[in-house]
Amino acid sequence: MEQERVGGHQLGLCVLCGLPAAGKTRTAQALSSSLRKCKGWSCILLSYDDLIPLEAFSETEISHWRSYRHELLLYLEHFLQALIKGRHYLPLSNRTETMWKSFSSCLIEQGLICAGTEDSASCQYLIDFIPLRPIYFILDDNFYYRSMRYEVYQLARKYSLGFCQLFLDSQIEVCLERNSQRKEPLPEETIFAMAQKLECPNPKKYTWEQNSLILKSAEFSFEDNLQVFNLLSSALENPVKSMEENAEEKEMDRAICASNVLHQADQALRRTISETMQKAKGMLSKE
Repeated sequence: MEQERVGGHQLGLCVLCGLPAAGKTRTAQALSSSLRKCKGWSCILLSYDDLIPLEAFSETEISHWRSYRHELLLYLEHFLQALIKGRHYLPLSNRTETMWKSFSSCLIEQGLICAGTEDSASCQYLIDFIPLRPIYFILDDNFYYRSMRYEVYQLARKYSLGFCQLFLDSQIEVCLERNSQRKEPLPEETIFAMAQKLECPNPKKYTWEQNSLILKSAEFSFEDNLQVFNLLSSALENPVKSMEENAEEKEMDRAICASNVLHQADQALRRTISETMQKAKGMLSKE
């Protein structure tokens, strides 16, 4: 069926998730190239590792990391609003300058916006691309908690966009080997911890995850390519209904709230244990 276009365009959000070093970035680049070549679509890659400042990934800044993730989605939503309404793109007044610069540069480098003319207002950007071409935003991150992916789904639901998920199911041994070959590898314990928390898409339990595809390898076969193309096409042709409410999604909202409470309690306990151990070490050193 013919999709009702949003602001004259077919728009989709694709969440690309999996463990660190599972091959997400390589997959995102290959997917973007294939969609441009085979479908004639515009693909915008949003790599969280490149867009979120490095200091946000340290253990001491974990709360900041969450706020940066949230801010990045706000930037994306702000751009979608400008795109849908046919307006120039202006930066948000409340922004983190470093991340805003990375985000706007990302859009400029991929040909989605360009700097305004001399007559334009300060910091104004012009949306610049071939009209009416379908546009997919590919969000490249670990997205190991379902609640992280649900936030992207909520954005798609708010504006009636296509939504789908690609999950790279790579063995942890493969990820550890690839990670060890990186210039700046992650600590192995980080990957092990993330593997324990990783929540694979479950369309049978969560209907909002029905447009999901689990890939066993980043090296796509011809059959994999067809599956991915079919998934993305189906998501575009059947956009999420705006603000659709059902019992399953309400349950997901409750699960997210409960998860946040548990996480905060866990963080508080970790801080208490750490402070207690530091005090104990101090007392032992005095003795």
